[in-house]
Amino acid sequence: MIPVRPNRPSVQPDAEQSPQAAQAARPPSAQRAGSAPQSRAGSWSRPDTQAPQAVTPLTESTAESHMAGVCFKIGPPRLVGVEVEWFVHDDRCPEANVTPERVAAALESLPRHPDGQGHPGQVLPSGSLITLEPGGQVELSSPPADSLGSCVEETRRDLAVLRSAFAAQGLRLTGTGTDPLDRDRRMVLEHPRYLAMERFFDRGGPWGRIMMTGTASVQVCVDAGSELGPHALHDRWRLAHLLGPVLVAAFANSPLLDGKPTGHRSTRQTVWSRMDPSRTLAPGTDGGDPRAAWASYVLDAEVLCIRRPDGQPWTAPAGLTFRDWLRGGGDRPPTWADLDYHRTTLFPPVRPRGHLELRMIDAQPGDGWVVPAALTGALFDDPVAADAALAALEPLAAVDGTPPPRSPVWQRAATQAVGDPQLRRAALACFAAADAALGRLEGAGRLRTAMAEFVERYPARGRCPADDQLDALRSGTRLSPPEAAPC
Repeated sequence: MIPVRPNRPSVQPDAEQSPQAAQAARPPSAQRAGSAPQSRAGSWSRPDTQAPQAVTPLTESTAESHMAGVCFKIGPPRLVGVEVEWFVHDDRCPEANVTPERVAAALESLPRHPDGQGHPGQVLPSGSLITLEPGGQVELSSPPADSLGSCVEETRRDLAVLRSAFAAQGLRLTGTGTDPLDRDRRMVLEHPRYLAMERFFDRGGPWGRIMMTGTASVQVCVDAGSELGPHALHDRWRLAHLLGPVLVAAFANSPLLDGKPTGHRSTRQTVWSRMDPSRTLAPGTDGGDPRAAWASYVLDAEVLCIRRPDGQPWTAPAGLTFRDWLRGGGDRPPTWADLDYHRTTLFPPVRPRGHLELRMIDAQPGDGWVVPAALTGALFDDPVAADAALAALEPLAAVDGTPPPRSPVWQRAATQAVGDPQLRRAALACFAAADAALGRLEGAGRLRTAMAEFVERYPARGRCPADDQLDALRSGTRLSPPEAAPC
């Protein structure tokens, strides 16, 4: 575990980029490789990340078998999780950079988790974890929940505590896919992993640094599904990828970078589409077995970093894939631990981590994260809704074989959002299917209301949250994103 401060081991950098971080209290969206399993009752069982016995040789065949097994937990789906990321702004002077010390003071004031288990990072009342992104963005990952309603309520409760801690320091948590203000983007975490990431991504232009220090997201996670039946893995994998451009378009909320319009409603998604394709494009969505496609994808991705003893840089040789490494490349043979670490450096739009992690949604203002969580959770929970959504999404399927997020429909989603007629129709159909699913779910009245208000304010009018930022810019309103949302 890599602490933010030596005397605060329970708060750490983003575990997605730091696998030592705890899985214990995290939701599907937050279980990370390399930590103790969750002991909380009703938790999402951690996929078996234990590498095969040391006597099993690490070969291309055994590596692919291991990846296929640990990254897709097969069984009846029942859990949902959400991860929300935030930029930190000074309330009085939003354009100023916030020092790491002020962020640390806010985190230091958070209560310890009451369960007494001592799980690293389990610091909020409902068990959510707090981590930091390399640029200082704050990330809250909810505990795994048996229902969508429980997930939302637990996350709301923990967010209230988090916001209060930051407000006491004169700080605001801002939900937007890119930082809209003209502030210096800089790394605040200097772990060897991040330094290696910088060097790796710098080979392909500025996009990696922008991603690391200037973007924020909402991630919704659902179980991978069953082998067969109405919740079959194959169908859920396909739904996740077909739904992706609709989630990009409906919740696009990053039209600005460095205080200026970029011409893209979701600049964040555009940034991701321009990064290293070996780790950001979607693997196998053409109807084959997702497990085999993912296993090959992992081995064919370039190695981002190689862990070395203290003081030595983690930089990997340029162009080295894990498959190359297995075939004798690199300065030493890879280990099973290297393989499990390597897969945590891959960032496709839908990432299998035992569950499915949908990563394409821009961060939302206020409690705006509730709506993408409700939409996604409802469609994956209800087979009737899933079928309706798939029927509406089929016209969006790529016909030229270009994988997301570089396919034309994903690019239109990032640029035009629901201003694109085809995406708008698909989005409205998916919202209608999700609303019907929530209508069949007891106690989902508040979620239905939040979703209906969002639909009326945005996709029904061909708008998305990014349009609010652009309107404010045109009208001369101060570029300090209001933390208010229609839910």
